[in-house]
Amino acid sequence: MEVPAGEVVAFTGGNGSGKSTLLRIAVGLSRPTRGRVSARPPVVGYVPDRFAPNERMSAVAYLTHVGRVRGLTTSVASSRADKLLDRLALVGGKQAPLRSLSKGNAQKVAVAQALLVEPGLLVLDEPWSGLDADAHGVLAEIITEVAGAGGTVIFTDHRESVTRARATRTYSVSEGRVSLRAPESRPDGHRPSSDVVLTGYLGGRVPQDLVWEELDGVLAVSRTASGVRVRVTRETTDALLFTALQHGWSVERVEGPAADLLARDAAANGGMRCTNEGMRCTNGGMQ
Repeated sequence: MEVPAGEVVAFTGGNGSGKSTLLRIAVGLSRPTRGRVSARPPVVGYVPDRFAPNERMSAVAYLTHVGRVRGLTTSVASSRADKLLDRLALVGGKQAPLRSLSKGNAQKVAVAQALLVEPGLLVLDEPWSGLDADAHGVLAEIITEVAGAGGTVIFTDHRESVTRARATRTYSVSEGRVSLRAPESRPDGHRPSSDVVLTGYLGGRVPQDLVWEELDGVLAVSRTASGVRVRVTRETTDALLFTALQHGWSVERVEGPAADLLARDAAANGGMRCTNEGMRCTNGGMQ
């Protein structure tokens, strides 16, 4: 198996399949029983599946200490820690003990420590676990930046939508065996899809936050001034609309094949109305 520079590689597999062990071998924390790892970059950033630092230290103190261990001066390490925590939007206070942070905010610290020194290899074991929606987007940006700078990114995630959206190649791990998955016969850019434009502030109501990238069938997500635009496969459009309405979002419009299908269904059924001030279909089409 070869992982070229600039690639974003995903490993998928069930619990106990060996994904975490494979990542530890890539990082250099475990040795393979057979074979060898060659050409590992000198700087490796690693986010483990379980992050357990010294709980008495604050986030900034911990990151500054890690930065110094990795060769940074105290001032550079502290500055780098501040910038990373600001970018990841740490909640709970940079000076608060790590033990007081929520799982999601502790995960932000875990991500930050892997990036204190620009990595040639970034290894992430279920990195999105516990992160809020905004941090999901930031981590996706960071992965793109590392790969764009010539680094290699390896990650595991159990969600098909995430691996499909983020990885340039995907390997399956099963019973200790690794196999390259063939690319989908129909890449995302050619799959029948629709754009769902959602707004969150009609009538002064604030919707519940959703991590759109985690929902089945989601191909792309972009933020708008008043909400979000979600590109979703045609067959999962209904499910996404239902989830959005349940969480207080309003549907501004649906673009693409699903809009025509919904309009035809509405006409055949004498009209349809979705509550929560969302989509309304009439015999004349969709409004």
